[in-house]
Amino acid sequence: MSVNQMYSKLPNLVVGFHGCDKSVYDKVIKERKALKPSNNKYDWLGNGIYFWEQDYDRALDWAKQNGNIKESAVVGAILDLGNCLNLVDAHNNKILKLGYELLKINSKIIGADLPQNRAVGDNDHDVLLRDLDCAVIQQIHTAIKAGAQSDPDYTPYDSVRGAFIEGNEVYPGSQFREKTHMQICIVNPNCIKGYFDPLTSDANYPMP
Repeated sequence: MSVNQMYSKLPNLVVGFHGCDKSVYDKVIKERKALKPSNNKYDWLGNGIYFWEQDYDRALDWAKQNGNIKESAVVGAILDLGNCLNLVDAHNNKILKLGYELLKINSKIIGADLPQNRAVGDNDHDVLLRDLDCAVIQQIHTAIKAGAQSDPDYTPYDSVRGAFIEGNEVYPGSQFREKTHMQICIVNPNCIKGYFDPLTSDANYPMP
């Protein structure tokens, strides 16, 4: 075991927030239904169930700006990331590169062009459609699952975690962006230990 492997596991439980329509919120919180995974070809961290890490406001803001949502709401969740492809850990860059090389080989075999990440409209500083990144991560999942069939050292990823610099400058010349965030994609639904209705703080007490 390498030094990096000694310290790469994330804390056991993480709080995540999922922006959604009020109808989805009602099904999850009131009817105890599960959130459904996203399977878009442009998903930033591959296919799965998405959460904003420790960021209720960002989840709500996303829901409010989503044209497909009639009434915005937020579902909270307690997450165990399990075996996480943590893209904030530089050690995992080599896994991304390997996934990209495998994707190139497979695309060449079937005679297909590589997917491309794309901006939307005039918004050229935020690449919002991540077709290439999604394909690379899905290629990694496919390769790991195939390896696990014959080698116990291959463990499929339960989740993917990434940091994203997004939005306008916080102030002129700043490298800080208004919508920078941490995002989690849950691949294994058993990582979701419970959903909850986010509370507002009690102003009569300090925040611990």
